Amino acid sequence: MSISHVTTHILDTAAGKPAAGVAVELYARDGEAWSQIGTGTTDADGRVKDLGPERLESGSYRLQFATGAYFAGIGQETFFPEVSLTFTVNENESHYHVPLLLSPFAFSTYRGS
Repeated sequence: MSISHVTTHILDTAAGKPAAGVAVELYARDGEAWSQIGTGTTDADGRVKDLGPERLESGSYRLQFATGAYFAGIGQETFFPEVSLTFTVNENESHYHVPLLLSPFAFSTYRGS
């Protein structure tokens, strides 16, 4: 298995554990539109390592997380049916890790390593 240029990790901070089974989509900005370039689902550790291409060109990208379906699956109400994170990639950087810290009524992110 190869590791994509962008990876992610979701921690359910309310439950204190990784968020497994969350669908994640990776999009690239194409002018004014967005084109899907990868998909994945978080594993038992809340990670997606094979989300898209091994190398990306410099530009704007978006991660879309299906958080509503995740919370519905664990019987938890949520305010956020989805979370969308837009960020910039520099093709000269070797890797981007974009974690999501998630609870039913809040989320946070940062550039990981």
